[in-house]
Amino acid sequence: MLTSSIVTAATLNSYLSSASNLDVKIVDCRFALGDRDLGRQQYQTAHIPGAYYLDLNRDLSSPAGVHGGRHPLPDEMVLGDKLAAMGVNSDTLVVAYDDSRFGFAARLWWLLRYYGHDRVALLDGGYSNWANGYPVTSDLPAVALGNFQPQLQSDWIVDIDRVRAIQHSAAHLLIDSREPDRYLGKVEPIDPAAGHIPSAVNYPWQGVTTPEGFCLPIQEQQQRWSAISPDLASSAQPQLEKIVYCGSGVTACVNLFSLELAGIAGAKLYPGSWSDWCSY
Repeated sequence: MLTSSIVTAATLNSYLSSASNLDVKIVDCRFALGDRDLGRQQYQTAHIPGAYYLDLNRDLSSPAGVHGGRHPLPDEMVLGDKLAAMGVNSDTLVVAYDDSRFGFAARLWWLLRYYGHDRVALLDGGYSNWANGYPVTSDLPAVALGNFQPQLQSDWIVDIDRVRAIQHSAAHLLIDSREPDRYLGKVEPIDPAAGHIPSAVNYPWQGVTTPEGFCLPIQEQQQRWSAISPDLASSAQPQLEKIVYCGSGVTACVNLFSLELAGIAGAKLYPGSWSDWCSY
């Protein structure tokens, strides 16, 4: 039974041993915003044995439009079919990894849970840590036959109308996950406008891990969020609606992962994020 959302390389290796009866599927989520083919090329060169590949643009997102952000959520049936072709069933443990401090793997972690599949974890330290002590391969896994049936948690997301409605409300907390300079509007390397949504507080997603990509201990995750309010995780604020965003709803999932580790339940994603907001 999965008891943690984090899996170490040693634990994953034990899961993959012939003595393990655990149904495990591994998904490589490596990607680079500046070179959209790099992640797939890295996967084809070498990956964890048995790992499948899901691309941020082609698999974990729908095509972008005028509004809705740069990485709209994927169609649940399309992604569901891809997961089924990996052999994912209701009792499958999915382990996702990247080489970007969870920046892309956390998108799959969140999506699976949004689709009702809680048996999902992130590989601590990512691909580089694995490759330092365990075998890699260029062999591609065979198409499998799973039965993945998405069951959407529709109350886990908000749209721009909801974000507009809750601005400056004391009963809501809006969290911007981007780097401080983007939040402050000093630079904007991707979207057409700089700045942040009014009333949002800045909690960069990189604060969830070490520079080497290892997840900070749970106590440090809790301390990180207690800086907003010591009562954030307590019953003292049961009605506080927590909404997380970033540039396009991808790295915000790292903060959602951190909130989950810290025991702070109920946080929602604004999938369109800043790229949707500034498109209006």
